[in-house]
Parts: sequence; C-alpha cells; structure tokens
Amino acid sequence: TTRIRLMTGAVIPAFTHPLQLAGRLAMLDNLSHGRLDAGFGRAFLPQEFEAFEVPIDQSRSRFIEGVEAVRQLLTGEELTWSGAHHRFGPLSMLPPPVQKPHPPIWVAATLTAESFTWAGRQGYHLMTVPHASSRENIQRLLGLYRQAWRAGGHEAGRERIQISYQCLVAEDGDEARARARPYFESYSRTLKDAVSRPTSLSPYPGYEGLAAALDSNTFDRAVAKTTVLVGSPADVIAQLRQVQAWYGDVEVSLQVNFATLGMEDASRTVTLLADEAMPFL
Repeated sequence: TTRIRLMTGAVIPAFTHPLQLAGRLAMLDNLSHGRLDAGFGRAFLPQEFEAFEVPIDQSRSRFIEGVEAVRQLLTGEELTWSGAHHRFGPLSMLPPPVQKPHPPIWVAATLTAESFTWAGRQGYHLMTVPHASSRENIQRLLGLYRQAWRAGGHEAGRERIQISYQCLVAEDGDEARARARPYFESYSRTLKDAVSRPTSLSPYPGYEGLAAALDSNTFDRAVAKTTVLVGSPADVIAQLRQVQAWYGDVEVSLQVNFATLGMEDASRTVTLLADEAMPFL
C-alpha cells in the first residue's frame, strides 16, 4: 500500500517501560515508511492493574509521564529522564522514527474532563467512544478539548478527533440490524462483566456508573441514539451526517468485526461503505 496508515489504539504506558514502547513504535514507523499514528491509552480495568502489579491510583501519573517520555525519545535526540516512575539515560533511540519530529500522537479519553483538557493543551489528537456517556456530555467534553487546544497555543482546526463506532452495513437495513444485534449484545456483556468488579476507583470519576450505563445501552437504544452505525448504506449515510451535525469536524473509527462477527460480514460492510456510502458524504 502507499497511503494506508497504521495506528495503535491504544498502547498502555502504565504497563510498558517507555524505552520498550518508544523502541517498538520507532521500529514500526520505519517498517511502515513513516505511516504510523501512535495512540496511547490510560487503561481502566482494576484486574489489569493487579496483573501488572501497578497501583491503580498511579494510572494518571504513569500515563502522563509515559506519553511524554516516549514523545521525547521519538524525537531521536539524546535524553536523560528522571521521573516519578522511570529513570534512564543519557541515551538516544535507534533507529529514530521516519516522521519528524515524531509520529502523530493520539490519546484516548472517555469520561474524565481532565483527560480531555490535558490532551488539548498538549496538542495531542483525541480518541473517544460514544456509548459511555450522553450526547450532551460528549459535546461538552469535546468543547473542553477544543478550548484547551487553542489555549495551549495550537492552531485552531488542526486538532483531530476520532470517535469509535461499531458498524455493520448490509444491502437491506433490517438484515443489517438483525445481523448486528447478537454481536453487539455479546460485546456489551463482555465489557459489562469487565467493569462490574467491585472496586474503589477515585482516579476514575464516573467509573461506578459504567456498568449501569452499559446495561441500559441496549441494541435498540444504541441504534436510536446513533451510538452504533448499523443499517443499509442510506441508513449509515444519514447516521454519519447526524454524527457530524452533533460533534463537528470529527473522524469515525469503525469496528467492523466487533465481538466474534465474521470476516464475511466485515468485508461486506467495508465494501458497501466504500462503494455506496462514502461517495455521497
């Protein structure tokens, strides 16, 4: 390929040493001839933190420190790092990435306003999801991100916002909805089970309500609220236009094989999107 880019969605600095993470990202940028976008996530499942023996109350500090250390390493300059969680150097990353000063950086944010404002202030692009909150709250959080982007001295309009949607397209809308329903429900059950473990999560305001929000987000409600993109090509065109009307200049990230949905459905979705939806958007 000559134009397709690769994106990590997302690597977790809290569980990976910045030297390892920067080295792998730099190599991937070289292997793809400078077509990497580096997406970072904070992580939020208590059992993951327990498995890596990382205190969950360090999640934000490890995330912020990890992203910054990796960013500086990816510039290829010699670096001495002395942070709260890691110390190393002086050293430089070899091979340096192809893209200068470094590959584009994206960060994931879902519910915490502080995460949205930090990403904007730093000049990082944003990844989020529509199903964990109300449309009004997402609009508020995206507004905070855009304000912080400008307040950080970054050129207005250069920020990029990616919203992730489960997507299934078929020639007939009723068929698409019938095909998508069991996979959506399976995906939701798995995620709900993961976040339902009792815990005290002060670093994650609103976490306690995640399971309830997922429980109430039935397939029919998701279709009605446009937190999934499912239907005929005409249906999905209308849904995509609605997303843009709500959130402005955003990019959609499509999960076309969510849960255990098979390759046949995923391939048909991509083909119909390319042939019958995208030309009209």
